[in-house]
Amino acid sequence: MTTREIAEAFAALCKAGQHQEAGLRFWSDDIVSREAMDGPMAELRGRDAVKAKSDWWEANHEVHGGSTEGPFVNGDGFALIFELDVTAKQTGQRMQMKEVALYTVRDGKVVEERFFY
Repeated sequence: MTTREIAEAFAALCKAGQHQEAGLRFWSDDIVSREAMDGPMAELRGRDAVKAKSDWWEANHEVHGGSTEGPFVNGDGFALIFELDVTAKQTGQRMQMKEVALYTVRDGKVVEERFFY
């Protein structure tokens, strides 16, 4: 698959609310995930670690709605824009989030995801 084909398939899954399925389908075994924050989840390496982060996020947030815009493809990468309406389960705080996710593709798999918010 080309980067554009991967980007379109990844985006379609996200638009259908299947964010984790997109990752499971396209993450490389040695994916690197970088968040725009400090702490233990700022940079994770490997499919299992990134899946665990995704599992934690889903377990700790109630999603009320959201949208995915894109993909925006350039060379070996693509970007998506996510908007989410979520409530943090621990605090009960409801928030609207907007972030840009930048994905790098190599050998048909996403090798890096980087989030900007």
